[in-house]
Amino acid sequence: MKMSFFGDHKYELIIGCIILIILLFTFGALGHGGMESSPGESSTEGIIILLLIIAVIFILSHMIKKLKTLPQRSLSIIIFLLIWEIAVKTGLTYPAPIPPVSRVIHDFISIIFLEKFWDYTMVSLQRVVSGYALAMIIAIPLGFAVGWFKTLELYIDPLLQILRQTPVLSLFPVFIIFFGIGEFPKILLIMLAAIWWILLNTISAVKNVDPFLVKTARSVGVSQLDVLRKVVLPSAAPSIITGMRYASTEVVLVLVAVEMLGAKKGLGILLNFRYWEVLVFMAILGVIANYTLVALERRLSVWKEEIEIG
Repeated sequence: MKMSFFGDHKYELIIGCIILIILLFTFGALGHGGMESSPGESSTEGIIILLLIIAVIFILSHMIKKLKTLPQRSLSIIIFLLIWEIAVKTGLTYPAPIPPVSRVIHDFISIIFLEKFWDYTMVSLQRVVSGYALAMIIAIPLGFAVGWFKTLELYIDPLLQILRQTPVLSLFPVFIIFFGIGEFPKILLIMLAAIWWILLNTISAVKNVDPFLVKTARSVGVSQLDVLRKVVLPSAAPSIITGMRYASTEVVLVLVAVEMLGAKKGLGILLNFRYWEVLVFMAILGVIANYTLVALERRLSVWKEEIEIG
């Protein structure tokens, strides 16, 4: 029998249920105070929400087999949040204006119900998706071409090495002069932030494909296009996804900077007014994007192994 974080999965379910029972009584006690809450009460509600998250983690880890390691994987985050809460409440962070995590959680829950918040979020997501998609459309085919054809690499690699050293944000004033203050220069900068990670990883992945697989495919009469599609692509895909993961981090940094410098809407603008809440939200989006790409990378790694075995 496999043991869990607490020795047996049944204890995770018991702990989760106990926390939920405590929360029900606490919510009942708070419910008599009306809808308005003071800063102290909102901090209490934030702590309750944090406990609720922990309870859900334990219960899900018991009910869903794929999430059985969730308590262990969440432990470092929970400890970090507790240290944050204790450090602020005991004055260790003074005079830095850092709110307790309980207050941040409470305020975060409140802003996600605001229409303006989602309006600004959708504007930012449209910019990210547009720029990121353009980067992939350009970088992956170009990376395959440069990595596969050595003559092309000989001519184009010096230019790529020079261009990738140029700080992306330093181009913002130039883009504004040529393209104005609209959406296009913002999307272009986001594309440039993502393109280098994807392009260079694609080139490296294609160049490092096992030559034996390529020679074997060619020896049985497989066409050049099919070699690229059936041999090179599966072998290179995990490294390309890794480049996409690194690119997603770079994209977020550039998005925030661009929106703070020259935008009327977006999460970068909202950071000026609801800093901690937006920071938490952007971190959550980043984690979701990262784990989505990690899952895709693992799936493609299995695909690569199947190709190599076959």
